[in-house]
Amino acid sequence: MNILTKVLNRKELIDQPPVLIDIGASGQIHKIWRKIAPHSICVAFDADDREFGFVTNDKSGFRKLHVFNCIVTNKDDKEIEFYLTESPYCSSTLTPDINALNVWAFADKFNVQSTTNLKSISLTNALKQVNLTYVDWFKTDSQGTDLRLFKNLGDEITQKVLVAEFEPGIIDAYKGEDKFFMLLEYMADKNFWLSNLTIKGSKRISNDNLKDLSSNGLLQKLIQFSLVTSPGWSETTFINKFDKELSIRDYLLGWVFATILKQYGFAFNIATIAKKKFNDNMFIEMTEASSYALKMNILKLKFFPAVFEKISKLLKIE
Repeated sequence: MNILTKVLNRKELIDQPPVLIDIGASGQIHKIWRKIAPHSICVAFDADDREFGFVTNDKSGFRKLHVFNCIVTNKDDKEIEFYLTESPYCSSTLTPDINALNVWAFADKFNVQSTTNLKSISLTNALKQVNLTYVDWFKTDSQGTDLRLFKNLGDEITQKVLVAEFEPGIIDAYKGEDKFFMLLEYMADKNFWLSNLTIKGSKRISNDNLKDLSSNGLLQKLIQFSLVTSPGWSETTFINKFDKELSIRDYLLGWVFATILKQYGFAFNIATIAKKKFNDNMFIEMTEASSYALKMNILKLKFFPAVFEKISKLLKIE
């Protein structure tokens, strides 16, 4: 049994399993959750035309999976207007800002094909329906409403969230959207630190400009492809700082989460603090596992032979 499985099989995590929220799930298990899925409860949201409610699946790869076939919002409205765009990945409860988007090469993806009213539920109400009072890992890609959904959990829950993932916009894509700078401002006053930031984007040229340059579709695509990609949105991950009062269960799970996120230094820190805080030999094992992971991570320096040779002699790595 590896150390992750050993920790996840602790009584604290069996009695109170990890709870994962997935907004914008697209029908697949979040890749990084695969190692923890069999031990975890997942609440996912997937809007379709079935009868309102939720489906519980015990054969999904998760310990338990609750799928709500509706749009999740920060309000208790039973229905909400939904904008169906040319690209389904750009569809949103918010109106696309076409005037602002027109200067970008990917503007056509946001063209509204039709609008519809979809069943909706607030995040807090959804948790009540499945009898959950806490969230450990919050993940959302809601096309413009990430921050308001996180806030909807309430301070009592959010301050104990261990990992939070968002995909906020940087440019103007939707009217009234939650932007990247708003997320940073909000999280700056909370007990989280920014552990990962990946900037994604588009090319700053309008489709009309491309047509002015050439009537040849292939040449238009080549021109667009050759341009520098400018920031448009971000993939952002925050981890709890562990500077507030948390339980032994939170330290166990926080170490698991930091480890699978490859934040080995922070995992070592969590285990070190917990080793002093709790009289439990498991944290000694966790500290040793993090120490080993940090040293093995040095193997990446093989790409820099001279540096690796000196360090490997110091640590006796072969």
